[in-house]
Amino acid sequence: MTAVSKVAIAGSGVAGLAAAIQLAKAGVAVDLFEAKPELSAQGSGISLQGNALRVFDALGAWDDIRAAGYPFEGLHLRAPGPGAPIVAELPDVKTGGPDYPAAMGMPRAELARILLEHAEHAGVNVHFGKKITAIDARAADAVAITVDGESAGEYDLLIGADGLNSTVRELIGIETKPEPTGMGIWRTFVSRPAEVERSELYYGGPVFIAGYTPTGENSMYAFLVEKAEDRFGTPDDEATRIMLEESRAYQGPWESIRADLEAGAHANYTWFTKHIVDEPWNRGRVVIIGDAAHSCPPTIAQGAAQGLEDAFVLTELLVSRDRLDQGLWDEFHARRVPRAKSVVEASVQLGQWQLDGVRDADVPGLMFGIARQMSEPA
Repeated sequence: MTAVSKVAIAGSGVAGLAAAIQLAKAGVAVDLFEAKPELSAQGSGISLQGNALRVFDALGAWDDIRAAGYPFEGLHLRAPGPGAPIVAELPDVKTGGPDYPAAMGMPRAELARILLEHAEHAGVNVHFGKKITAIDARAADAVAITVDGESAGEYDLLIGADGLNSTVRELIGIETKPEPTGMGIWRTFVSRPAEVERSELYYGGPVFIAGYTPTGENSMYAFLVEKAEDRFGTPDDEATRIMLEESRAYQGPWESIRADLEAGAHANYTWFTKHIVDEPWNRGRVVIIGDAAHSCPPTIAQGAAQGLEDAFVLTELLVSRDRLDQGLWDEFHARRVPRAKSVVEASVQLGQWQLDGVRDADVPGLMFGIARQMSEPA
C-alpha cells in the first residue's frame, strides 16, 4: 500500500517527470500538467554528475540515457592565449558510485524526450498546454486543483515541479524567489572536435569562464560566463557576434566552436540565479521540488541532480509508507533540505569568488568536498 493513490504534478522538467515515473511504476494514478503546449528544453546541453545517473538507473531510463549522451571521466583546465595549453587534469569523484561514469553530457532535448517516453510508458497521463491556476488545500485528506479556470478534481497530493518561476510555489504562499547572482552565461550547441573527450574549462581572459562539454559523438555545448548584463532580447545575429568576440582570446577547440557560430549556430543568454526555500517545502498536501524549491549557478553541475534527488527521495517515501503524515514530511525535509542547501551555497560561493577577484580561494577543495558529500546517496 502506498501513502497516495492519485497525484497531480505540475511541470515536465526532469524533477517532475522523474517523480511521475516512480509513482506510476508503483501503481499510483498520475496526472502531469505542463503549461507549455509541447515538450521543450531550454538551452543546448546539460552536464550530469554520477548521482544524477544513479537516479536515472532507478527510474529504469539509464540505458536509453547513456546511449543518447557522452559519458566521460575527469576535467581539463586550459589556459587562455596561444595554443590553449592544458594546465591541469583533475579527476572527478564518482558521485554515483563505481557502476556509473563520473559525469556525462547530453542534449537537453534528448533527455526530456527520453524521460517523457518512460513516463508515458509507465502510464502517466501527460497534459500539455494545461496550467494549474488555483489550489484548494484546506481539506485534510485531499487537494483540489483548478486547471485553466476549470476544476480538475481532487488529488491526494500535488507536486509542484514547475521550475524557477513556479506558479505552485506562489499559489501556496511561499515568497522566496530566485535572485540574480551577478553572472550571465552565453551558450551554444555545436559539433564536437575529436580532441574534446571531457569537460574543459578556461579561467581568465575577457570572461570569467570559457568552457565546453561533449554531449554526443558529434555534438557538444560551449559556454562563456561573464558579468551579468541586460542581454535579453538580443537579436540572433548580434548574440552570435557577441559570443564570437568574447571567445577570441581562447584557442584550441574554440577555433572549431567559432567556425560553427560563423556558420549559423545559435547563441542564447541567461542569468545565473540562486534561492533555497526554507523548510518546509510543503503546505499540507502540496509540495515543491526541483527548481521550484532551489536554484544555483551551474558551477558544480549539480542543479539537475538535486531536482532528481528531490523526486527520488519523495517518491521513495510515498511508495514505502501507508500514510501521508508529518513523519513522512519530516524525513523528506531532513534528507533533502540540508543537502540542497549545501549545493546552492557552494555553487554560489564559487561564482562569488570570481566576481570578487579572489585569487587564493580553495576552489578544488570546495568542489571535491561537495562531490564527496554527493557520493553518499540522498
